[in-house]
Amino acid sequence: MQVTETLNEGLKRGYKMILSAKDLDEKVNAKLKEAQPDIEIKGFRKGKVPLPLLKKQFGQRVLGEAMQESVDDAMKAHFEAKGERPAFEPDVKMANQDWKEGDDVEIVLSYEALPAIPDVDLKSLKLERLVAKADDAAVDEALKNLAENAQDFKDRKKGSKSKDGDQVVIDFVGKVDGEAFDGGSAEDYPLVIGSGSFIPGFEEQLVGVKVEEVKAVTVTFPEAYQAAHLAGKEAVFDCTVKAVKEPVAAEINDELAQKYGAEDLAALKTQISERLEMEYAGAARAILKRHVLDQLDEKVSFDLPPSMVDAEAKQIAHQLWHEENPDVQGHDHPEIDVTEEHIKLAERRVRLGLLLAELGQKAEVQVSDAEMTQAVMNQARQYPGHEREFFEFVQKNPQMRQQLRAPIFEDKVIDYVVELAEVTDKELSKEELEKAIEAMNDE
Repeated sequence: MQVTETLNEGLKRGYKMILSAKDLDEKVNAKLKEAQPDIEIKGFRKGKVPLPLLKKQFGQRVLGEAMQESVDDAMKAHFEAKGERPAFEPDVKMANQDWKEGDDVEIVLSYEALPAIPDVDLKSLKLERLVAKADDAAVDEALKNLAENAQDFKDRKKGSKSKDGDQVVIDFVGKVDGEAFDGGSAEDYPLVIGSGSFIPGFEEQLVGVKVEEVKAVTVTFPEAYQAAHLAGKEAVFDCTVKAVKEPVAAEINDELAQKYGAEDLAALKTQISERLEMEYAGAARAILKRHVLDQLDEKVSFDLPPSMVDAEAKQIAHQLWHEENPDVQGHDHPEIDVTEEHIKLAERRVRLGLLLAELGQKAEVQVSDAEMTQAVMNQARQYPGHEREFFEFVQKNPQMRQQLRAPIFEDKVIDYVVELAEVTDKELSKEELEKAIEAMNDE
């Protein structure tokens, strides 16, 4: 196939390919001869059907296959000879739309080539890894939160009025139009004011009640209430207050520890310390990763495929717009303009994405089947009751598999870079780590 370059501008490439009618006809004949021994037509023994008859009966179908194979082979040979890879699927069109059998085939090929990625001396990177330890104050704060979550209630002083957050023990009878209804009565019911467990407006009316007080609570059932015969109707609940209790945090002792599955308080403190330090390590890694990307971005410069930058900028603009308009679901909204800021961010992402891909390829970084399975399992947990359907969806969707694989691959490449870089550990407090995270998020 004759190939002529028509465009070479930056990373944009264009070529005209001509497949001669003679070469195409020879390819068709070769394919028919290859199939001839297995073809049987009425009036001829198997393998003895004349080539002209085969060509008449199967020529058009074989012609299409031969044409496609020729173009595919020519493209493959072209990319191997040029040492190039297309950024996206190449655009391949037939130039002579009025083509008829016996004419040469003219093909127009266009694409954007992936750029050559310059080498980076990873050992020249100087990184600072933040290290925060879980001190006694942080562990005590976490213990206090656990105790509050495991709160109990104790009787308030006699004559005290209930407050929001208190537990009131009540007997109640609910009536609609003066008649009690099924399911509207209970005795010794422990209700926490502000829990939202009763009909809207019910709990608020119990703020300020005392023991032995009788309170008529008037509410209106929601229009969408599950019991249709009560939906939208007004009801009066006659409530007798039998106890008013204030919340008290559980005592921080071995009994509390056992509630959270630890053997004793010392073991619970150890668990909390380990969990906190894992959280700190995760935050510190996010900061380290940002520093790695920032330094890599400073060290490399190369042309970027315009189509990749454009696609990424549109995606960024779309994502940020939805973050600013969380109430809008789906994509039924006005077209979103791409700004210079979006383009600048897109260029950074594309540049670093190509660089990390190159580094990972050279380092032979692999994502194992076990790592992929774990990623799918983690994602499937977001769809309780439909995990099996999600697994099947991932198996049938190559794009989804790539979305799950990409962050794993990126993290492994970052680990590879950190191993080669010069890294200095810096110890700091939890508060200092939190400030570093805030600073990173504000950038």
